[in-house]
Amino acid sequence: MSTRVRFAPSPTGHLHVGNARTALFNYLYAASKKGKFILRIEDTDLQRSSMENEEMIYEDMKWLGFYWDEGPRKGGEYGPYRQTERFDLYKKYADKLLENGYAYKCFCSKEELEKEKEKALAEGRPPRYSGKCRNLSEGEIEKLENRGIKPSIRFRVNKENVLVSDEIRGDIDFKTDSFGDFIIVRPDGTPVYNFVVVIDDALMNISHVIRGDDHLSNTPKQVLMFEAMGFDIPKFAHIPMILGPDHSKLSKRHGVTSINAFRDQGYLPEALFNYLALLSWSDENEREILSREELAEVFSLERVSKSAAVFDFEKLKWMNGIYIRNLDEDDFFERVKPFIVKSGTTDIHYIDENSERVKQMALSVRDNLDLLSDIGDYLKIYFEYPETFDEEASEILSWETTPVVINMLKEEVEKAEEIDGVKYKEIVKKIQKEKKIKGKPLFMAIRVGLSGKTKGPEVDKLATLLDKDEVLKRLAKVSAHFSE
Repeated sequence: MSTRVRFAPSPTGHLHVGNARTALFNYLYAASKKGKFILRIEDTDLQRSSMENEEMIYEDMKWLGFYWDEGPRKGGEYGPYRQTERFDLYKKYADKLLENGYAYKCFCSKEELEKEKEKALAEGRPPRYSGKCRNLSEGEIEKLENRGIKPSIRFRVNKENVLVSDEIRGDIDFKTDSFGDFIIVRPDGTPVYNFVVVIDDALMNISHVIRGDDHLSNTPKQVLMFEAMGFDIPKFAHIPMILGPDHSKLSKRHGVTSINAFRDQGYLPEALFNYLALLSWSDENEREILSREELAEVFSLERVSKSAAVFDFEKLKWMNGIYIRNLDEDDFFERVKPFIVKSGTTDIHYIDENSERVKQMALSVRDNLDLLSDIGDYLKIYFEYPETFDEEASEILSWETTPVVINMLKEEVEKAEEIDGVKYKEIVKKIQKEKKIKGKPLFMAIRVGLSGKTKGPEVDKLATLLDKDEVLKRLAKVSAHFSE
């Protein structure tokens, strides 16, 4: 059987890192086996599902680089790929289960079921259905329906144990007395998750169900239905959950968790893709920086851990910084440009008119960036000059050699037509030769003179990327400081 895996999100909002990691493992497994990656939209939660939310899923997946072989908008021979478009199929199989005695109509009200549940919990028993409607006669069913009572449909559990074979966790033996007969269709006719997912996986020829271990308790119910409907049972692989730094379940209180929030903060999709792959999976050669192609080549379920993964935000930032520094220069500038505008450092018109200059400015601070959104903090050195000098800058301005360097630098810049790399080096050499000042007293004086700071881009970048008028304006401020 060819490898066919699926990612089946509910359209209730943006993807978060948990389901993005699930999608990633499915995507990589399909790629490693030259199989198919199917996207299926599980929208049976009619109140929370919407087309707007579905669009968010497509947007997040495309940004991360997950391209599905079959699914909504793409099509495929096993569609439709939206559950709300498959209700006729679900009704057909529900009727078949009723006809063959694998399911029955249940007329118990919510209130009755809640009382049963409370009684079971009070007595220390699992809150399972009592089976009150299990053996109703056709006459009793007809009377209840004539009274206008809409039944749910329950699956009849006739086994004491269900053995689940899991590719990550091995064989697990579940006792059915923990859940009993369960609902597969609600009184309003809406089918429930555990029922529809079995039909969809079977009819779409899904070979491997790779999903979070929060679904593990659903698996025995699904195995029973696969068997009852005569379907082949796919291989299951339940991947461990993702924890926050405090080892509790990852949530918003730990930081951003939705894919769009990572994008807005300036993470690169390549970096997040790489990092998510390392959550409960490891490369046999212990490499941490792996391209999409490398991950697809080496990924295997055998190297997925049973242990939960801890989401390390600092490690992701570190990895993102590596990816930023490895970008092609033009690609880097295109990606960072929106963040420059968003930071308010300058506007898009200035960038368009001075594209090469701003690009070189951005490249001069690239090594400082862990996130693209950091760009404003580092780039403002080219667009702002401090009104007052901090303690470190004031210390350098107090050196007796600093006014000598600043005054000669100002004179030489005034005489020059423009300041390019060659001219800047000529000026520096002239100061060294005539004033006998070099090393730290020379270069720190120039740095503070041009930026008002003791840290920042290389000094030659500052000198050559600022307008000549701006350089003179800044040096005049320092000269005024000396006068004061």
